[in-house]
Amino acid sequence: MTNIPDLLTMLKSGVHFGHQLSKRHPKMKPFIFMSKNGFHIIDLEQTQVKLSEALDFVKTIAANGGTVLFLGTKKQAQPIIIKAAKACGMPYITERWLGGTLTNFAAISKVINKYRRLKEQKVKGELAKYTKKEQLEFDKETSKLEKMVGGIQELNKIPEAIFICDVKREKTAVSEASRKNVPIVALCDTNANPTNIAYPIPANDDAIKSIELITMLVAEAITEGKSQSPSKVTVDIKKK
Repeated sequence: MTNIPDLLTMLKSGVHFGHQLSKRHPKMKPFIFMSKNGFHIIDLEQTQVKLSEALDFVKTIAANGGTVLFLGTKKQAQPIIIKAAKACGMPYITERWLGGTLTNFAAISKVINKYRRLKEQKVKGELAKYTKKEQLEFDKETSKLEKMVGGIQELNKIPEAIFICDVKREKTAVSEASRKNVPIVALCDTNANPTNIAYPIPANDDAIKSIELITMLVAEAITEGKSQSPSKVTVDIKKK
């Protein structure tokens, strides 16, 4: 069973550090403990409660054979997102969010299929018949597509949920998920709007240790869910 970290562990990871007072989103008020030196301090007891709810949710999704898409394009989050997603066998996006990933999945699927096809052709040696210049162009295109859809190449349908590192930065993804009723699990710093987040986790979304602590716990819960039968894991699935 995935354990919820104690307050000291979260303090050491900087989960409690919020943004400057002037940047606070009013709807994050219930999750703020106090202010200190011009910055908000997140209520870590609230973080524990919300984190527990989020982990139960992703565990249920995984137990039922569902997919959780990991998203984090900020520099410090990229390697963490990749490591966590790979650890639990889930798709991920760490480069630019492609508009329509959720709202026009048919178009994104065409890009994914093109990437798969180029990779397969190279492995089979089918590109050897082309000139060196043409092969170089294929390599460039494959590299470009790798950045675009490499992390979601196994995604064959809209995911059952999406985990987001920074909802303020990933506003397009939040909008698309809301339109398609895909539940969002996300780190929500004090400057974020938690309105459309089904499972907000009040936490610092800039510090590497904070991002890593929460993200790896999500991955662990998914792995745990995969090992259980659906009848043993249930939770109310909130759309928004």
